[in-house]
Amino acid sequence: MINMQKTYDLTENRRFVQHNVLRNTYWLLALSMVPTVFGAALGVALHLPLGGGLMALLFLAVAFGFIWGIEKNKDSGVGVALLLGFTFFMGLMLTPLLSRILGFSNGGFLIMTAFGGTAAVFAVLASVATVSKRDFSGLGTWLFAGVVILMLASIANIFLQIPALAIVMSVVAIAIFSAYILYDVQQIINGGETNYITATLALYLDVYNIFTNLLRLLGIFGGDRD
Repeated sequence: MINMQKTYDLTENRRFVQHNVLRNTYWLLALSMVPTVFGAALGVALHLPLGGGLMALLFLAVAFGFIWGIEKNKDSGVGVALLLGFTFFMGLMLTPLLSRILGFSNGGFLIMTAFGGTAAVFAVLASVATVSKRDFSGLGTWLFAGVVILMLASIANIFLQIPALAIVMSVVAIAIFSAYILYDVQQIINGGETNYITATLALYLDVYNIFTNLLRLLGIFGGDRD
């Protein structure tokens, strides 16, 4: 009986920890949207020249620097500060895309549609990951390989400028990062991820990439110049 009670107590404690990590992750994810929106609004208002191939490579360098810093400080308040700084930077980097979309007469509608679509995808897939008995952990290796290929193709297309390839990459990116939501949320649920800062970073990147690629597709197929 004593061993059974200990097992029960350990199980309940693990569930409590996982619940706290998930709750804190969702709260920090919601908070991270504030500096993202502020950064995006500032970039568009100031017409910051953040486009071009060289800027894209600089973006990758700065982004990976932030990610490294967040991971190094994930157990302290510095990690939270770096995460919020990173989301502000990511908001700034939305400037070229948002400026292009706002050039359409229905640009505001397209942005809200992309935001609503991204929110719906996240809500549905996060719910599936929470209640599903299926194990999504096997997706990790394949999704990481897909991201690496996608990054290489994106860098190549900066110089190639092939419209059809850009469309294909956006569709693939939405599929990959949607699957990553299943993987990342279930990692928290199953105890594979116990740090809410790291978990927030992962989910933020999922949401950010879905939003940007969905907005690109909406701009291509639904942009109205009239």
